[in-house]
Amino acid sequence: MASLAERVRGHGRIVAGLLFNLLVSICIVFLNKWIYVHHGFPNMSLTLVHFVVTWLGLYICQKLDIFAPKSLPPSKLLLLALSFCGFVVFTNLSLQNNTIGTYQLAKAMTTPVIIAIQTLCYQKSFSTRIQLTLIPITLGVILNSYYDVKFNFLGMVFAALGVLVTSLYQVWVGAKQHELQVNSMQLLYYQAPMSSAMLLVAVPFFEPVFGEGGIFGPWSVSAVLMVLLSGVIAFMVNLSIYWIIGNTSPVTYNMFGHFKFCITLCGGYVLFKDPLSVNQGLGILCTLFGILAYTHFKLSEQEGSKSKLVQRP
Repeated sequence: MASLAERVRGHGRIVAGLLFNLLVSICIVFLNKWIYVHHGFPNMSLTLVHFVVTWLGLYICQKLDIFAPKSLPPSKLLLLALSFCGFVVFTNLSLQNNTIGTYQLAKAMTTPVIIAIQTLCYQKSFSTRIQLTLIPITLGVILNSYYDVKFNFLGMVFAALGVLVTSLYQVWVGAKQHELQVNSMQLLYYQAPMSSAMLLVAVPFFEPVFGEGGIFGPWSVSAVLMVLLSGVIAFMVNLSIYWIIGNTSPVTYNMFGHFKFCITLCGGYVLFKDPLSVNQGLGILCTLFGILAYTHFKLSEQEGSKSKLVQRP
């Protein structure tokens, strides 16, 4: 009974983490889009604010004894910090240059890329039925893109780069947590300031720093408050991403991301009266079917592997 109760509590924590990530991820998409459209805040500067607020949030958590820092060699985190910059910058550029539908659509293609990276670079194998769940996911994405979303060239480039860097980043997050034996907060605590320093050096080459349109420009109070709120929500998003990947897997996180994609499209239809055709509805159903199939097969395989371990003498 104790083991069953522990398993229920463990599943409950994962479900709570996924639901929290769902809420803050949808919030930050709409909030960032609002900041870009209505205030014109520069992309990389907004990303820098996100990183700094994330580090400050973790510093406060550490002072409150929510987690204990662990000394990590900077060389082990260099590529992770660099990919973190690329992950956030390119996905924000995709959001800035595309519609919300296009932005979400591009993110849905992260799962096949992660599976390819883990298969080719980490010799990780996926069962045939897990691979087959990508078919309804891809079909749903095609239906949505064909009947709703139109790419522009620049947006397509940013979306493609975002998918590639995001996939690498998420694979490395899971690998580094296991390699360095750290939890999500400990890893992000050291990685966030490194990423902030990298962006701090890069921002002046791409965006103004002072004056009109610069990070220290004459912004209105509402713009500053929106940017700071975006930073706080970004901290929550980053922390929940690390926690989910560390406690499940990059593929599981991205399968859940497809569910967020469907919720965002449905939310646009219900809250903002965005048009939703029959074919788009079929695409959403295809994506949801793929998510449910993946979840069912993944849980079945995990239970099967646990049973084999228990039966071994």
